[in-house]
Amino acid sequence: MRTLGAGAAAVGCLVLLAACGPTEDGGARPVRQSPSVKAAQAPAQLPVPRGEGSDLADDFNGDGHRDLVLNDLVKEQAHSDDAGIGIVYGGPGGLAPGARQLLSPARNAAPTDGQLPAVFDAEATCDLDADGFTDLVVSTDPPFDGQGRPPVPLQILFGSPQGPAGRAVPLVIPAVARAGNDWPDQPACGDFDGDGAHDLVVHASDRQLSFLRGPFTREGAPRAAGAPLPAPGNLPTGPVADVDRDGDDDLVVRSAEGPATATLVLGGPDGPAGTGTALPEGLDVALGRFGRGAALDAAVGGVAQTSLRYDLPDADPATLDLGGSLLDAADLDGDGLSELVSSGSGIRVLHGRTTGPDAEEPVTVRPAARGTARVLAAADFDGDDLADLVVRTYVGETEDTVAVYPGAKRGLVAGKPVVSFSTGDFLEG
Repeated sequence: MRTLGAGAAAVGCLVLLAACGPTEDGGARPVRQSPSVKAAQAPAQLPVPRGEGSDLADDFNGDGHRDLVLNDLVKEQAHSDDAGIGIVYGGPGGLAPGARQLLSPARNAAPTDGQLPAVFDAEATCDLDADGFTDLVVSTDPPFDGQGRPPVPLQILFGSPQGPAGRAVPLVIPAVARAGNDWPDQPACGDFDGDGAHDLVVHASDRQLSFLRGPFTREGAPRAAGAPLPAPGNLPTGPVADVDRDGDDDLVVRSAEGPATATLVLGGPDGPAGTGTALPEGLDVALGRFGRGAALDAAVGGVAQTSLRYDLPDADPATLDLGGSLLDAADLDGDGLSELVSSGSGIRVLHGRTTGPDAEEPVTVRPAARGTARVLAAADFDGDDLADLVVRTYVGETEDTVAVYPGAKRGLVAGKPVVSFSTGDFLEG
């Protein structure tokens, strides 16, 4: 969840300017230039809009508008405990920072043997119980004495008209679907068997994956699960997409953390059991339609070069002289081709063309806020069929700015964000 998850010379370098966001009465709210972690300075909190269910991705309250998950929130003080997981809810005009929700272990985690977890991290999002509300898979740290098979550290927070509410439930992984004594983690969500329901794939043991068929019960159990599937790697980190347009989602599996090779594993009636394409070594993989054919392509980010594999799973190879290890892909200008976004060293957007990403005239996004900038999401948050860029700029653990740059048919990304806020808004006074 993750998964996952896009310039023209006239655009040149983009400069992040001050923006205005909505207030309770619909007026404009000036965004502060120096973000603070003081909750008293946050925009007035709005109630979570009530929805009736939708089939939109990342729509936790089912109101037909995409929401944003924030896994890294700033802290009152460096090295203090993580506050939890933030959700900013979407509306007709896009993300509304006032409509926000903080999910914390104290309020939302399920205890194990009476003990609440200290770790509470968002891992994957999809509608696991098929009720029209996106669910959130989180990782925790249940107590374990190191003897035998460890407990399942994954929990599910089910969506509702109010968003994720109440306590999570532990993910149930039947014994038949486990192997060895590894921690079952690294969840990836998709419809891997093409039956219309969302499934989960998790790490089982060395070069084996557990395939859990959806839909899931509200008790966290899959509809079915069999013996672990052999895999070309250990980490089913995604991204997930139907690259060959056959109706089954396909999955990227990495061989290890850090710089490592990866493999595209193809879905099918029995789940992600077929190996498709070996990918070059790199730190990140993005899937998108960058050009050439109808099938999706892969971009693999390295320190000095980006490797491309066109028309998966056949994989016609190419390279770009583009350094930047963190990659995203999305259609920012609505032409049907994906732009390639690199945020490893600065944020650059390469226009998708029929010949592949245009590395000659990249658009550079230069946030005005000081710090390290990373792309959090590349998706359509305002419903105009153009993907938007959500960029977080942070300094240490106590200061950040999250800015949303809207997609644009001319110029790929608008020159200033439509909304800007700090994740410190989630902190309680």
